[in-house]
Amino acid sequence: MAADSLKSQPWAPPSGADVRMVQVGPHWNAVRAPEALGERALGLLGGATGAVIADYNLMYWLILPGAAQHWRRIREVQTLGAGRVETSYLGVPPVDRTSGPYLHWRVPLGPGRYLTDANRLREALVRASVAELGVGEGDDL
Repeated sequence: MAADSLKSQPWAPPSGADVRMVQVGPHWNAVRAPEALGERALGLLGGATGAVIADYNLMYWLILPGAAQHWRRIREVQTLGAGRVETSYLGVPPVDRTSGPYLHWRVPLGPGRYLTDANRLREALVRASVAELGVGEGDDL
């Protein structure tokens, strides 16, 4: 299954034309990567990706709350939520905003396409990091 929406809390993106700031944690956590790394990871994930938000040169995947809590660091990748003490917010575009460069859905929400499996995402980001940044196995990803 591309996205695990069965275990997540009900949630819908904003309607209308305005971006809404949504607290990370109650419904999903987010994983942020720079665009070049994110595009490579997106290609590696293929149909296994969930929804992805893009904003200029950043991409955000939505994952189950706490799913990345114990991830080892990946260079240039940040987890939002994931058991952190501080509260994070993410700008979420209206469901029909699917082009940028401004905040938009790079991969729109859809049936079976909501949350990305955190383990698959991590694997794709590690592989993308090796390819994009030239870090090898054993290096600090």
